[in-house]
Amino acid sequence: MRSLVILPLALALGGCAIGRPTNPDLHADARTPAASVSAEKQPRSQTLEGPIGLHEAIEIALANNPEVAAMTWDASAAQARQEQADGERLPKLSLVGSYAHHLDEQRLLPVGQPGDPTLLSRDILSGDIVLSLPLFTGGRIINQIKAAELLQQAAMHRLSRNREELAFNVSSLFFSILAQRRVIESLEFSRRTLEEHASRIDALIAAQKAARVDRMRTEVRLADVQQQWVREKNLLAIQRRALANLLGLEDSIEPLSLQGELESREEAPPQDLEAALAQAWESRGDYLAARRALEAQARSVEVARAGYWPTVSLQASYGGRWAVGPTSGSGDTFGDIGRIGPVMEFPLFEGGRTEARIREQRAQLAAARERLRKLELQIRLEIEIALFNVRSSEERVEAIRKAIAQARESLRIEQEKYDLGMGAIVDVLDAQAALLESETTYYRVLAEHHTALAQLKLAMGEE
Repeated sequence: MRSLVILPLALALGGCAIGRPTNPDLHADARTPAASVSAEKQPRSQTLEGPIGLHEAIEIALANNPEVAAMTWDASAAQARQEQADGERLPKLSLVGSYAHHLDEQRLLPVGQPGDPTLLSRDILSGDIVLSLPLFTGGRIINQIKAAELLQQAAMHRLSRNREELAFNVSSLFFSILAQRRVIESLEFSRRTLEEHASRIDALIAAQKAARVDRMRTEVRLADVQQQWVREKNLLAIQRRALANLLGLEDSIEPLSLQGELESREEAPPQDLEAALAQAWESRGDYLAARRALEAQARSVEVARAGYWPTVSLQASYGGRWAVGPTSGSGDTFGDIGRIGPVMEFPLFEGGRTEARIREQRAQLAAARERLRKLELQIRLEIEIALFNVRSSEERVEAIRKAIAQARESLRIEQEKYDLGMGAIVDVLDAQAALLESETTYYRVLAEHHTALAQLKLAMGEE
């Protein structure tokens, strides 16, 4: 009867333990998990006062971007796993309680010496304080700790790489927006120039020095510039929204206002391939993370091999026994009991599971080596491409800068020739289109040059 009461009580208490599961939609308000994992700044307010520069935009992104926050939590989880592994070598102290109903009456306590009274009962309640300390595990615990440390370092390197990639993406969009604004300014200047030219044509038509077809051609060109202006304005709005998304800002934020010099010349990193590769091997977070993961996997092989070795631990317990049902014999219904001593467990047969675990871990180690080799080839390719892009963009900037000066002079000459009745409207419109194309190409190449420099730094692992 007593067991029928205790069983529903245990089930009820167990239900209370899981009655309020963790809500996945509720999270801590802080964006930074722990100061020991990352020194992130607190999220910036959604109200931005005045224009922001590149460095400030990167700081806001590092503080607000949800992917960086998620990677920071991943690093915090890896640190917690390392602490769990460290705890495996420490003694374990627990309180163990049990109730048992036996078919036959059992001794409440073992007999200490001949002649001691013996109390028997079918219902026995026990409570013990149990201590367990691992003494020898075949290297399993040591290798688990080292593997967890290496994986925690790998998580930190991945977080660092994620921050570098975010800074690159912000920089690329930032300079694209600066270039886009200058493109729109060039289109507005071209539109004003065409409107002024149309006014001069009207005056020439009134003086019977120009044909109406010249006015029609100018209007066609003006309409084309107008539609380009609308298209580029839309692209600028999309770029601003994309940058706000990278910065982790909400939809209610006002359009971003940026400040920066597109023509500013930044000091380029070393452009020697071998020097860039040497820096990448030392600084790139994804490469360092892959190296640490490879070393951790080698430790995992040793953890699996420890399955062939016996385990030795020191165990001790002290507690009491209560007879909670009908009894027979003589003696107290309560007594204490304790024990201490080493325990060894030697694996004799596990159905090949240990060998299979070793093969699994060795296969994962080989896969990790190949992935590291693939990453090394990828890093070399990225650095070579970045070096080509830097050199190419530098040469294109210089070439287009000269072309702009020539296009402006050509437009001035064609306008003067047309005003004097010595040129054709087609030549003026062609010169104006050439100037517009040179200016827009120049600004975009400037943005590509800044992006190429940032790409080279990213490929080298430079912060």
